[in-house]
Amino acid sequence: MTNKINDSKLSKNEEDYLKAIFHLTIDSNEDKVGANKLAEYLNLSPASVNSMVKKLKAKKMVNYERYGKMELSEVGQLAALSLIRKHRLWETFLYEHLNFTWDEVHEVAEQLEHIRSEKLMKELDAFLGFPAIDPHGDVIPNADGSYLTSVKDGSVQFLQYLSELGLTLSTNFEVLDRQDFDKSMSILVGGKKVNVSKKFSENIFVL
Repeated sequence: MTNKINDSKLSKNEEDYLKAIFHLTIDSNEDKVGANKLAEYLNLSPASVNSMVKKLKAKKMVNYERYGKMELSEVGQLAALSLIRKHRLWETFLYEHLNFTWDEVHEVAEQLEHIRSEKLMKELDAFLGFPAIDPHGDVIPNADGSYLTSVKDGSVQFLQYLSELGLTLSTNFEVLDRQDFDKSMSILVGGKKVNVSKKFSENIFVL
């Protein structure tokens, strides 16, 4: 992507909408998303969503026809990726340097992601050693908007469950056995045997 954006023209609320549209299109593996789906995702009324989408269309951030589905324009997608990049860099900083747990970083990063200093984010990226993934294992978009997706459960509940097991992003564990019946597993973590569900194995990347 080569289009430049002026994010000073976007409000915090508008940025959150762009990020929500991006996540919905990625999750559904589709290019467009309906207004009702977006309203459900944001827990807002369809009327509020339609009003905001009109504003984003006027700013050329989304392509949208009345009663149709919407998609991010190229500049809108770049704005969303910039926000996601900042969010994940802040999560990494909070986790690695400020003693936040990986289920605590999201809420704080939601606030910090709206800081608009390009120099700050460039220096933060360098300070962190140009990380490729955040504490949840999600890929951090590059400054030019390049992006790869990773699929797993990033909910607070699942992350807290992993923390209770003694697992973090870099934890080593050994798979002792797997049950064919329900795909559950027994793993060895820190010298302790733990039984985990099929959902655990589906949502953990082993490198």
